[in-house]
Amino acid sequence: MNKSITVIPARRRVGNTVNKEVKPKLRVAAYCRVSTDSDEQATSYDAQVEHYSNFIQKNEGWEFAGIFADDGISGTNTKKREEFNRMISECMEGHIDMIITKSISRFARNTLDCLRYIRQLKEKNIPVFFEKENINTMDSKGEVLLTIMASLAQQESESLSKNVKMGMQFRFQKGEVQVNHNRFMGYTKDKEGHLIIEPAEAEIVKRIYREYLQGASLKQIGDGLMEDGILTGARKPKWRPESVKKILRNEKYIGDALLQKTYTVDVLTKKRVKNNGIVPQYYVENSHEPIIPRDLYMQVQEEMLRRSNLHSGANRKKRVYSSKYALSSIIYCSKCGEIYRRVAWNNHGKRSTVWRCVNRVEHGPNCCDAPTVKEEELQNAVVKVINMALGGKVDMLAALEENITMVLALEDETSMQSINAKLEELQQELLKRANAGQEYEDLADEIDSLREKKQEVMADNAEREGMKQRITEMQQFLAGQTEQIEEYDENLVRRIVEKITIHEDNFMVEFKSGTSVNVEREDSLL
Repeated sequence: MNKSITVIPARRRVGNTVNKEVKPKLRVAAYCRVSTDSDEQATSYDAQVEHYSNFIQKNEGWEFAGIFADDGISGTNTKKREEFNRMISECMEGHIDMIITKSISRFARNTLDCLRYIRQLKEKNIPVFFEKENINTMDSKGEVLLTIMASLAQQESESLSKNVKMGMQFRFQKGEVQVNHNRFMGYTKDKEGHLIIEPAEAEIVKRIYREYLQGASLKQIGDGLMEDGILTGARKPKWRPESVKKILRNEKYIGDALLQKTYTVDVLTKKRVKNNGIVPQYYVENSHEPIIPRDLYMQVQEEMLRRSNLHSGANRKKRVYSSKYALSSIIYCSKCGEIYRRVAWNNHGKRSTVWRCVNRVEHGPNCCDAPTVKEEELQNAVVKVINMALGGKVDMLAALEENITMVLALEDETSMQSINAKLEELQQELLKRANAGQEYEDLADEIDSLREKKQEVMADNAEREGMKQRITEMQQFLAGQTEQIEEYDENLVRRIVEKITIHEDNFMVEFKSGTSVNVEREDSLL
């Protein structure tokens, strides 16, 4: 017997397969999206909503299943598109049979995302109709066309991203600074978009710099701001040490701006990473009004470097900076060079607070037999030294004048001017080569070398300026203090005392002004 074959033609049915019952009408939803929050785009958004509401309701075979609309959100990634994600969830739950949208680029500019969602919907027998391209994803040719069109849409997005990057590069080369001032402590913007100082916040920034140079730690500064109810630049109550550190390191507070600190590695994910020389950076000096003087800023950078590189002892052991007490990290052992640590001591049942050489505490007297000092004796010695300076203020003031003269003699403005002139010349040549597509690696290396040299000169100038300020502060203290001090003052010690060296029979107290005074010890503990 011959085989008999009957072809049963496929009956193309459109409709969600999550719920199996027969539906008299297709439940059709529309998806709309505009990319920005501008007034023009808002009009486009409203027009799309009105268009699809009328378009769906005019078709007798369709049932209106709603409009899902995202406004002011990019299409390169679906993570932040709340309405899009809600629409897909509604489809998966069996509430939508078909989706209409204006174009592939409105639906998604990311090829992988686009195809993933289309296939996910096709598994539920849900077509997506792209009006502009006249593509129905349930057609046999739909996915081929869709792949091509989605790829073109992705290329369009990448091309747009490159154009935006080029525009930014040109603005950077002209020194045009763009800053999100909404989260930037100390500044706001005027009508022309230029950075201007916000006086109340600027005082907070100045306070942070001042307290840091007075010896406070990042945590102490943050705790003090929280106690006073001061909010961060992001308007949050919690001040973390890292938040304080960012303010202390931000060059914009001296009126400069380092542009392109980060860059986008993927146009689709929009992931940004720190720029470690992969793309050019631009350093713009005097781009806006400063809050912090340049020399004060450099003093802070030097102090941060000093604290992060604290070493003591013969083996130059790394130490963590402590600012809990004014004497922390400034008392040194004359025998081994180690720092002294504050210890709650119990000597034969007698409790007291003492300062001890870290080497002796950790390794015993065989390593270092430096004396243990009562905290009260140490504080009395500091008071005595300050009063000795006040008693001999005429000689002390004369010595301070000599110190200022010596510091002024070291200043050299010509080196900074010559470096700036050479940098300007090299940067113009670099831009010329870069725009012409020529190699500029040698110029980049020379510019880096000059910038490092400039930083060194700026640091030296800042150190000299800092020394002048410390000498001036000591002069003002001596001139303004008419009577001897009667008790130990933590804040005063932070302001004027640089270092204390413990010897067997005396203390050597060095002031921040560069002068020093010896005082005999009153007591000695083993």
